[in-house]
Amino acid sequence: MFLAGNNKLKTTWLLWGTIITLVLVVAGVFGLDKIIYPIINNPECNPWFMDGGFWCSVAFIIGKVFSTKIWLVLMGLGVMVVFAKKTIKSDKKHKSSTNRFSIVSFMQDFVSKVKNSYAYLIFLSVLLAATTTGILKILIGRPRPMMLFSDFNPFVFDWAFNSMPSGHTAATFAGLVMLGMLAPKFKPLTWTLAIIVGLSRVYIGAHWPADVLLGAFIGMVAADLVKYWMFRRK
Repeated sequence: MFLAGNNKLKTTWLLWGTIITLVLVVAGVFGLDKIIYPIINNPECNPWFMDGGFWCSVAFIIGKVFSTKIWLVLMGLGVMVVFAKKTIKSDKKHKSSTNRFSIVSFMQDFVSKVKNSYAYLIFLSVLLAATTTGILKILIGRPRPMMLFSDFNPFVFDWAFNSMPSGHTAATFAGLVMLGMLAPKFKPLTWTLAIIVGLSRVYIGAHWPADVLLGAFIGMVAADLVKYWMFRRK
């Protein structure tokens, strides 16, 4: 979203995107969320259990499938598969290699073999988004929607006060936006799916709309920065 076709970062767009997102997030915190939330949320849904009807169950399953942990595990496994395949292929070509093992040489070899793979780029995007949201959750300490009358409680690790930003949304936007950039023909599908995941978090009552908006923005920026950095170095 903030990258040109030649992989140049659109800094002006990024600046305006940041300003607009922050304005909308602040507006959400100070009242807009309470107007939008009832429109999207199903009050019969429970964020811990698949009750409340068919669509609640679907939204719950979406949250499980597109969680940050699932993204990191699957992409991590994908990276390892790519590395194993390229290692086997290179070993067949260089059977007489007698290089001594070291951690540094192994890491250099690892990165050189996986750096252009989809799995590695998606993994880095999700990892950057997850790290950013994890820090912000603790610093902000926003209560979940079910904690309606609670105040912000920063610097705690309690799930009930880690609402902003949405980790599911950030990870999913990071992964799917990166996939859309690497495979442009799938971009309409990836964006649609990412938006559905974000809305599902509000639907089941796990997040406020502003939490999802901020998570989506972080995910998009994470994907753009990873692609910009990796291809810029290349």
